[in-house]
Amino acid sequence: MAIKNKKEFRRFRIKKRVRKVIEGTAERPRMSVFRSNKAIYVQLIDDLSGKTLVAASTQAEQIAVLKIAKIEQAKQVGKLIAEKAIEAGISTVVFDRNGYLYHGRVKSLAEAAREGGLKF
Repeated sequence: MAIKNKKEFRRFRIKKRVRKVIEGTAERPRMSVFRSNKAIYVQLIDDLSGKTLVAASTQAEQIAVLKIAKIEQAKQVGKLIAEKAIEAGISTVVFDRNGYLYHGRVKSLAEAAREGGLKF
């Protein structure tokens, strides 16, 4: 795999190390976070069947129209994913920070999802 820079390579190594241990099932899916410069995305994934059960991002209409800071956007995405997961009958997940540090946008998304009713 072609890695562009040291930061990306570091994140890739952490991601592989964590993914060895974490696995999502239909009852307890993996909550995977992807953070780009402009947006943040989160998916609940069943690794056994290889399917995304629920997804949310800052691209969602109700969040995209709000002109707020990125950390606040992440909080909104966390609340949205919690709502969608509970509607789908999912109450517990395994959190996969995807190699990102647990602070800033990733942390605010996780805390908002916990407040929304998800357990992890």
